[in-house]
Amino acid sequence: MALSDLTRGEIDQAIAEFDRLGRAEFLDTYTFGPALRYFLLHEGRRYDSKAVVGVAHGYLAGQRALTTRDFSGGLGSAVGVLRRLGYTVLEDTATDAGTRTDPGTDPYADLLGRVGTLTVHRSSGAPLLFQPITLLWSLGRALRGEPRMVAWPETERALVDLLKRHAVRGERPRPDYPVLALYRAGLWELSGRAGPVPPARGDSVPRRWFAEHRPSGGLTASAYDLLHRSAEARAAVLDTLLDTYFDGLDPTGLLQDVGLVGDEGEPAEETAVEPVDDERPVDPVALAAAYDRMCRRVEQYEARGGSRERTTTSTSRHRLWLAREAVRERCLGACENPGCTGQPADTTASGAPILEIDHVVDLGLGGRDHPSNMAALCPNCHAVKTRGRSREELRAVLLEVARKRHAATLAAMT
Repeated sequence: MALSDLTRGEIDQAIAEFDRLGRAEFLDTYTFGPALRYFLLHEGRRYDSKAVVGVAHGYLAGQRALTTRDFSGGLGSAVGVLRRLGYTVLEDTATDAGTRTDPGTDPYADLLGRVGTLTVHRSSGAPLLFQPITLLWSLGRALRGEPRMVAWPETERALVDLLKRHAVRGERPRPDYPVLALYRAGLWELSGRAGPVPPARGDSVPRRWFAEHRPSGGLTASAYDLLHRSAEARAAVLDTLLDTYFDGLDPTGLLQDVGLVGDEGEPAEETAVEPVDDERPVDPVALAAAYDRMCRRVEQYEARGGSRERTTTSTSRHRLWLAREAVRERCLGACENPGCTGQPADTTASGAPILEIDHVVDLGLGGRDHPSNMAALCPNCHAVKTRGRSREELRAVLLEVARKRHAATLAAMT
């Protein structure tokens, strides 16, 4: 070992290789397990400290990459090297690799970052759907408030069924692959096990490990809690999954099977976390900040070539969920038609107002999939806008209202 010879040059090369391969493949290639306590923080991203130093050693002239057995561990080796070279090393005292998040990390940004950068294999250039399908299944469970941790036989049955019906890129119905991969990605927790968790590759080792340990599993507690409580987080994760992994596919059937949309393609009813309080005060600055955050992400999708509707056969069903959620927040529970003669006195099962989010100028006619072209309407006003005799006049009014409310909501930030 020549750890004292390491410079920032070798560490940066190892970091670049980590970024190129992705965390799971990097650790598997060099036979390192996930870090349990110490993490290198570099340019806003976290890296397994011991693995990075071990691989960096292989960039020294005449040296090989080290394995985990070459380290004594702790501050005396990898961590000490990194701190000597001026890197920031974080200490995480959580006990399970699948439940950690970086200290000081925004859980919302951390979750989206992990979902958008999964290490997935590809078939004919397209990403395989093992992990995305598994995440959609767990997202539906979080929406409905079902138990976070699920016994392995139940998980296995559910995922085998979904993979058989919706994996269209040659994926085998092997739920052990995505569960192990999501555990490595820090999105999944496994309990009721002993010893290390195997890598998500091969056939015999994963099968044997699950048959022996039969662990319960599910989203990490932080991810589940965020997705259960935050409609914005659910919409952002769903948009990220569909945009990143389902390009060119129509996932309507899959979304229906996991309970995220109903038979008509509309969002499923969420389970109320707490009763809706129509009298609760509204913080206009907080509302504006959340609205701005959602709109910015919608505009990022636009900048990458437009919404998914342009590439699917079902143009009315797969609009951006964040755009819809932004309008739902903006409307404050009221129909946005200024001429509305009254909303239904009833509410949804979760106590929310009965409102439908619709595009004013249809996407097929060139309308934007953006809150400035969308309105929250009660069922009656929605029907008038869609098929009423005065629909053209109403659409003109709604377009102006949508633009003004969009601008006014953002203006509250200043």
